[in-house]
Amino acid sequence: MTIVAAKKCYSYQADELAEKLDFLLAELGGLDNFIKAGDKVLFKTNLLMGKAPEAAVTTNPEFIRALAKKVKELGAEVIIADSPGGPFNDKLLKRAYQKSGLYEMAAEENIKLNYNTDSKRQEYKEGKINKSFQLASYLEEADLVINLPKLKTHGLTMYTGGVKNLFGCIPGVLKAEYHLRMQSVYDFSRMLNDLAALVAPELTIMDAVVGMEGEGPSNGKPREFNYLFASTSPYYLDLAAVRLLGIKPEEKVPSIKAALEDNIIKKEQLKVRGNKVTPLNEVEIPKIEKENNLLDGRMPEFMSDILEKLLRPKPVFKEDNCVGCRTCAENCPPDAINMIDNFPEVNLDECIRCFCCQELCPYDAVDIKYPLLAKLFFSN
Repeated sequence: MTIVAAKKCYSYQADELAEKLDFLLAELGGLDNFIKAGDKVLFKTNLLMGKAPEAAVTTNPEFIRALAKKVKELGAEVIIADSPGGPFNDKLLKRAYQKSGLYEMAAEENIKLNYNTDSKRQEYKEGKINKSFQLASYLEEADLVINLPKLKTHGLTMYTGGVKNLFGCIPGVLKAEYHLRMQSVYDFSRMLNDLAALVAPELTIMDAVVGMEGEGPSNGKPREFNYLFASTSPYYLDLAAVRLLGIKPEEKVPSIKAALEDNIIKKEQLKVRGNKVTPLNEVEIPKIEKENNLLDGRMPEFMSDILEKLLRPKPVFKEDNCVGCRTCAENCPPDAINMIDNFPEVNLDECIRCFCCQELCPYDAVDIKYPLLAKLFFSN
């Protein structure tokens, strides 16, 4: 059995966070079971982009503060790191730290923020779909990794949590290579599972006090989920969190489907300790599963290719919000976006529907639209 500890948590107040984290960690054998004095402990946070904590895009700084205090009490050093979307450099890192509230919090708590933007190729022969990864060098500086995801829905993968958060171990625009090589969401999810196995965080502790629903991971709506989760396995933690979202069956989430099919996890081996994970009502979940899987192998290839072009969603740019900052064009993996009169236009023949443009837009200027035929074809 693999334990996922779950505890209700209704605020980011220091006392409540400290109490709930103590409970979670005790269920896993205690923090001192993982950390010893002198260790360098990497906090792999979710720092997707520079957004204020109340936007629920990034891991909340008060949650990180509460855990960091416990780690430091054991005589260990804390390093906060991630690779946000876009170029991976000192200037953009500092901006993301500042806007997310991590910069001020780290200064108050004497916590180190990572500015190492180097990377290194690492082999992973055991990978199901990916045999090597270009990983951020900040991983090499740590004795162990604690993975600190934010509970959010996701327009490409439906859900982002423990496994998906580790995609930030691939630096900056190098993420585009993986989107280009694995354009199927299922293949992309299997790659994420390989990456999680390679990084192998000792602990995954999820900030699900306030998360995101709808057009996540950056343009959805904040939603109070009122939970904290912890496990030694990001895969099983995701399985528990998806049940909170009320997604049935869990195989609708591509990364979980892949983990089950590759025997990384088994549903019957999940054991939740603490508060019962009760599915929430009416959580807004992106309906991607049918669009990604319904046509596969069910009709001749030439017919599915034609239908796919008619049914695929597309990014649509909002004139009222767009300021012509070029973030979408500069970070589009296949270079499918051109700026015409300081406004983005996408070549849909080249677009791979990774939706990085929406994920990274700092002005909420990108919508994902489904054709009317798709809405009819995939309606329940």
